[in-house]
Amino acid sequence: MAHAAACVLLLTLGALGAAGQAQVPLGGDLGPQMLRELQDTNAALREVRELLRQQCDAHPCFPGVGCVNTSPGFRCEPCPAGFRGPEHEGVGLAFAKASKQVCTDIDECQSGQHNCVPNSVCINTRGSFQCGPCQPGFVGDQASGCQRRAQRSCPDGTPSPCHEKAHCVLERDGSRTCVCAVGWAGNGVLCGRDTDLDGFPDEKLRCPELQCRKDNCVTVPNSGQEDVDRDGIGDACDPDADADGVPNEEDNCPLVRNPDQRNTDKDKWGDACDNCRSQKNDDQKDTDRDDRGDACDDDMDGDRIRNTVDNCPRVPNSDQRDSDGDGVGDTCDNCPQKDNPDQRDVDHDFVGDACDSEQDQDGDGHQDSRDNCPTVPNSAQADSDHDGQGDACDDDDDNDGVPDRRDNCRVVPNRGQEDTDRDGVGDKCQGDFDADKVVDQIDVCPENAEVTLTDFRAFQTVVLDPEGDAQIDPNWVVLNQGMEIVQTMNSDPGLAVGYTAFHGVDFEGTFHVNTATDDDYAGFIFGYQDSSSFYVVMWKQMEQTYWQANPFRAVAEPGIQLKAVKSSTGPGEQLRNALWHTGDTASQVRLLWKDPRNVGWKDKTSYRWFLQHRPQVGYIRVRFYEGPELVADSNVVLDTTMRGGRLGVFCFSQENIIWANLRYRCNDTIPEDYEAQRLQQA
Repeated sequence: MAHAAACVLLLTLGALGAAGQAQVPLGGDLGPQMLRELQDTNAALREVRELLRQQCDAHPCFPGVGCVNTSPGFRCEPCPAGFRGPEHEGVGLAFAKASKQVCTDIDECQSGQHNCVPNSVCINTRGSFQCGPCQPGFVGDQASGCQRRAQRSCPDGTPSPCHEKAHCVLERDGSRTCVCAVGWAGNGVLCGRDTDLDGFPDEKLRCPELQCRKDNCVTVPNSGQEDVDRDGIGDACDPDADADGVPNEEDNCPLVRNPDQRNTDKDKWGDACDNCRSQKNDDQKDTDRDDRGDACDDDMDGDRIRNTVDNCPRVPNSDQRDSDGDGVGDTCDNCPQKDNPDQRDVDHDFVGDACDSEQDQDGDGHQDSRDNCPTVPNSAQADSDHDGQGDACDDDDDNDGVPDRRDNCRVVPNRGQEDTDRDGVGDKCQGDFDADKVVDQIDVCPENAEVTLTDFRAFQTVVLDPEGDAQIDPNWVVLNQGMEIVQTMNSDPGLAVGYTAFHGVDFEGTFHVNTATDDDYAGFIFGYQDSSSFYVVMWKQMEQTYWQANPFRAVAEPGIQLKAVKSSTGPGEQLRNALWHTGDTASQVRLLWKDPRNVGWKDKTSYRWFLQHRPQVGYIRVRFYEGPELVADSNVVLDTTMRGGRLGVFCFSQENIIWANLRYRCNDTIPEDYEAQRLQQA
């Protein structure tokens, strides 16, 4: 009954409620009946007040919107910013529970009620919006605006199919390939960040190629992605690469599981990985790669002739021919026509001192008596028809009777000159110009069948300071099928030099010092002709005076240096100090260029270098990148001290150096910026 009375009184006593009167006062001469009615009325008013409060407690309004008791009823405040909806009010708890305020999200991106810069992405959110990157085809940001990207194209003018972080390359056969830019990796159509510049993206890309896989060492370059324990962490950054519970630095077989660390012969290698378990052989040299070290192999070269009677114990020569009768077989004799049993070769050029004339009129690193083009520089010594006359000076390289100037397969015999598609390239060499069974697109030297892929697995070690015992010789480790080299020791100056010689060449790689200790030299070499004649690009971290002041004081400045080495003394203390010193040293080293920034390399940071060398005109240019940023550029340097030679890497008193993702490519094309520099220096 009281509830019904309250409902009746909601309107008639609304004024009282609005005025804030809580009840009807008692007093005067009231009879018992009137007193009871007034008491009932006051009870009803109390119930009304409670009902009014409960209306807002039912949360009839949109989340975050205030509810106002209007006595009677309730009213919701307007929808919040970013939403729209009708006014909402009502009377009664039941209504408040059943009817809720409706606020609909405003799509600012569709309505234009946003402040994102034109041509950028607008992202609608609940009650608001966010401004994103520029739309496809535009570049910039919210601060600078988004401008239309210039149309990218391939060198032949066709639209580029490549990723925005890739460039289009026109191949010899006219096809197009995409190559990710420095600091990025992938298949070229898709590219992702590559922090350590080893050719693998930090995160997996949605493409099937090997180079689209996630890098298993994101910050340490490991272009072979070696992972012996298959735990997803590459050996280069795995503290226990073989998962045998022994940390790498304490493990005598870091890549072979051997928790017992047994080492019968007490050398550096545990029995599990020692190729001579019962005989010390720290170098683990294995000439014939039969898993038996030379130290315990009675036939080191695998030619079925025992070492004790083999006149070339480390070079297979089953015929044992020895033309000069000096006890050294022709196959390994550095003077096969002159008696020299000691095989002395002070300049490490594979020509024994007994027959080394030092006469090289074309300056290509091959003395005239052994040069297949004595007057034409041709370090590569390519001779396609094996007639003893190098291609560089042979008018008919393939000896097919068709002169080179009109031969549509210059290094592959095709007397008929068949050319079905009439594209100017003969059918016999279509897609594989040198017929070496490696297609031109991946062949690093498409016109030389002797060179197909980058490979430093076979290399010559050259110690540049062979006397004394203050330090030790470098320890070279080759990975990734010859495309990565690691030097582990704090050593005397030394080189690891590949056996392939080049005329014009492009040489690139990733340089990384994987330690926070020491601050010395590391780099690479090109145009190597002998241990007294080569170019070196070397990088010092900190300024330092060499600790041996004899034969002269040598001061190394921080930064990248390009030097031409032409030493009158060869390996020894003179050349050692001249290499350390920043500047010219008479009769030893000339400084061709130095990075004016004087900035040293950073610990555990990857750098990518690009070298162009065209010996025929003396063109040299080297560039360094840190991530995608170009940090050093020698611009064009002209020098003809060495007209071609071999490639390799260089270290001097610096440990834990990685040269990864190494690539070389024959290239005799003269860059466009050569002529301007030539005229300037003329």
